[in-house]
Amino acid sequence: MKHLFYILFLFITLSSCSEYQKALKSEEISDKFSVGVKMYEAGKYNKANRLFQQIVPNYRGKPQAEKLMFLYADTFYQTEDFYSAGYQYSRFVTAYPKSEKVEEAAYKSALAYYKLSPVYSKNQEETYEALEKLQLFANIYPDSKYLPEVNTMVKELDYKLEKKAFEIAKQYGRIAPAMGTFSACLTSCNNFLSEFPGSTFKEEVMYIRYATAKELADKSVPWKKEERTKEAKEFLDILKNTFPNSRFLEDSNQEVSENKVEEGETK
Repeated sequence: MKHLFYILFLFITLSSCSEYQKALKSEEISDKFSVGVKMYEAGKYNKANRLFQQIVPNYRGKPQAEKLMFLYADTFYQTEDFYSAGYQYSRFVTAYPKSEKVEEAAYKSALAYYKLSPVYSKNQEETYEALEKLQLFANIYPDSKYLPEVNTMVKELDYKLEKKAFEIAKQYGRIAPAMGTFSACLTSCNNFLSEFPGSTFKEEVMYIRYATAKELADKSVPWKKEERTKEAKEFLDILKNTFPNSRFLEDSNQEVSENKVEEGETK
């Protein structure tokens, strides 16, 4: 019995391969289309893609073009070629705005760009592009069944940008004493606090801003020291008012007390 099943499986496989090869070499675009659909439905997306690629230009304006273009786009997605998938889905949305598949295509286009978003430490160009696509989808389809997934992806991508901005500010603060990146750190902190006012990193960024401003004031020439010390004190007051129970305040208060003692001795 096992031997019989093996022979049957081998026969089906060889028939499928033979059919695919025949369609691939055929000049009949209808053969390529029908076999391509069969390959797609069997989960053989690479083969389907190859056949569809040969006939896409020939089907423009024809009744089956809509189905072909959607399946063609989906073969890229299924084979994890997300750049091509995002592009082809977008083309489908533009070409067939009244299609029953247009919402799904718009969602999958955004999803493909989401899949391209790298880890937070890398360049985030694809992340910004994915956010633009996802937010556009949410605006066009506010009642879509895909909206919960879209909102989850938007939150994830927003956090990725937030994390990157935080790590940049933190790194500038870490290397400021040795590399003199005080101004860059303060700018990064201010930009972060403006862009992510509700961030879970807000407390630490406020402390980094204060600590950096104080370090800068301490290292300043006399004619700049007073103004910069005042700015550092303002940053500390903001931290205290925003987070009165901050875990960073003990160190900050100790630093301020030491400064007052030093100022008294100088006078």
